[in-house]
Amino acid sequence: MSDAEWAVTRPLLPVPGWLRSRGGQPEAYCHRAILDAIRYLVDNGTKWRAIPIDFPPWDRVYAFFRRWRDYSLVKEFHDRLRRQVREQAGRDPEPSAGVIDSQSVKADAVVGADSRGFDGGKLINGRKRHVVVDTLGLLLAVMVTAADVGDRAAARVLLGRVAAAHHRLTLAWADGGYTGSLVEYSLAVLAVVLAIVKRSDDMRGFVVLPKRWIVERFFAHLMRSRRLVRDFERSIGSAEAMVPWSMTQLMTRRLARPRPSRA
Repeated sequence: MSDAEWAVTRPLLPVPGWLRSRGGQPEAYCHRAILDAIRYLVDNGTKWRAIPIDFPPWDRVYAFFRRWRDYSLVKEFHDRLRRQVREQAGRDPEPSAGVIDSQSVKADAVVGADSRGFDGGKLINGRKRHVVVDTLGLLLAVMVTAADVGDRAAARVLLGRVAAAHHRLTLAWADGGYTGSLVEYSLAVLAVVLAIVKRSDDMRGFVVLPKRWIVERFFAHLMRSRRLVRDFERSIGSAEAMVPWSMTQLMTRRLARPRPSRA
């Protein structure tokens, strides 16, 4: 990351326990070098053992990644960045509307049979990423399942997590795959209006649909990270952690981007 990115990133990092007198040893490597190594892996799709020697040793980088994954520190860091981006755009830090969708991706050979499935609609053998994004296309929540898990079944769990974490969220847009009892469930249990944006039958070719293009652009951002083009993670937790790591790159670049001067 550039110096401008590090300047906006450093104050948002979770404070280590040893700095808060909670015990533990000081870390041997700079956080900037560790973050650069993880971002390099996510962006270029390399293996952990193939991280260039310009970065700290790969096992130390992976230990940092695993610790942040297990204690939800990457989510905390990602959410702080998202709030900063929303405030910079003149929005409220907490969103009031979102868009939900899913993406099926092929799974690598290291993915076990217990966490993979076959998506008959997309003809993909692998996993499925269920995400909710805000109206700026920033990630609110992600859940990874086997590809044969239905969108509506996963949406019940995912929308519940989003509604519990973001109390201002009252509206969510979705495609025709989320119709049925999920609409009534969201309104009655979660107090979230699930608005279905359908594609009309007379449309031909590619048509940009209102609100749904936001989450499709989000998936396009993910596909620019080579580690996410295919699911290479053995565990579901690592597969879910890779998504916010990819989005941190996008958000730090937005925050470090020079703002146009106003007359």
